[in-house]
Amino acid sequence: MFTQKVHIIGGGLAGCEAAWQLAKRGHKVLLYERKPLSYSPAHKSPHLAELVCSNSLRAASIENAVGLLKEEMRRLGSLFMEAADATAVPAGKALAVDRDAFSKYIENRLMELSLITIIREEVTEIPSEGIVILAPGPLPLDALARAIEQLTGSSYLYFYDAISPIVEAHSINMRRVFKASRYGEGTEEDGDYINCPLSEEEYLRFREEVLRADKMPLREFELPIYLESCLPIEVLAERGVLTLAHGPMKPVGLIDPRTGKQPFAVVQLRKENREGTMYNMVGFQTRLTWPEQKRIFRMIPGLENAEFARLGSIHRNTFINSPALLTDHLQLKKQKRIYFAGQISGVEGYVESAAMGGLAGIFVAAEIEGFELPTPPRTTAHGALIHYLTTANPKNFQPMNVNFGLFPPLPRKISHHSRGKFYSDRALKDWQEWLTEIRP
Repeated sequence: MFTQKVHIIGGGLAGCEAAWQLAKRGHKVLLYERKPLSYSPAHKSPHLAELVCSNSLRAASIENAVGLLKEEMRRLGSLFMEAADATAVPAGKALAVDRDAFSKYIENRLMELSLITIIREEVTEIPSEGIVILAPGPLPLDALARAIEQLTGSSYLYFYDAISPIVEAHSINMRRVFKASRYGEGTEEDGDYINCPLSEEEYLRFREEVLRADKMPLREFELPIYLESCLPIEVLAERGVLTLAHGPMKPVGLIDPRTGKQPFAVVQLRKENREGTMYNMVGFQTRLTWPEQKRIFRMIPGLENAEFARLGSIHRNTFINSPALLTDHLQLKKQKRIYFAGQISGVEGYVESAAMGGLAGIFVAAEIEGFELPTPPRTTAHGALIHYLTTANPKNFQPMNVNFGLFPPLPRKISHHSRGKFYSDRALKDWQEWLTEIRP
């Protein structure tokens, strides 16, 4: 056991994973979490590691970049992945979790470790001494945000992320919907998704109402800068008549067993918890006002009498200009005792945030123990993300999900259907070699 204490600001996915990796290596951690004393606009649960937007951790297959990242985390002994695997719910080819059980699992595991002290208080200033990992998530409160801005010496960049509504299962009219996963992976009886089919007329009427609906206004000083991968449905509707039908409402790979035909459009509902009492409206991020959401979403076949456990909302996600500020060990260049982890560092997504938290914890452990730890190879999912965060153009830096476009090209031309396997095989080989560099 080492005597130096590491301060971790934020008990979200990145902060919890960093604390776990440090404690596993014998390091003392002070983990600061402001909940339940105060909440951001997006948080509701008092537990650590809350999932706020969706319960999906995206693709499970290691031939997909995010699936590969999850497998690398498993091999690293990630608490995030331990909790995800223990609380998984059916979701076809995706990994989704019971979000309440997931958060409780992580909190309980951290509380079992004597080396971790969880301090429930709001941090308004960055500790002036010792090693600090800043993992406040994308919504730091104003005082901490000002402290980070003063520390980095640069203006914040920001974008908006929207939350999808959750429907109570008992209120879904099962006579008008069908269960199936895309391309026949599920059946009427056992499909992981509930599908609400729309005819062309129903779709066009739905889009028209979305366009006409009242939206939550942005404050005067805020600009509507969205991630392309997380666009609100009203923004998609504005882009063209069929944009929604080619996006979150695409019917591809779904056959309505009652008609034997593919619907014109589909709204998919995914299990939100193990019991199947709640369903998430897949891809339905929105800033429609709550009354308008109830009115318009009840136009969807099967949701005529829908009761909503949560309505959609929109919030600001804040991130630093990492290429200008951070080393490839996630340290602040001008104060190397300060590390950044999670979404504030410029990654996008639950898995990516936790992965960067884990790396920050491991980098700090190596620093304290006094040995040189190389950055993970860029051929790995972790290394590809680090490389993006630290080498992207700082003039137009934007948050990024892990994807194979961040990896070095394959040494020879590979067919589209085989590329994922080749990327994965190469990555896991190099990842295993890198793991031997980490002291237990």
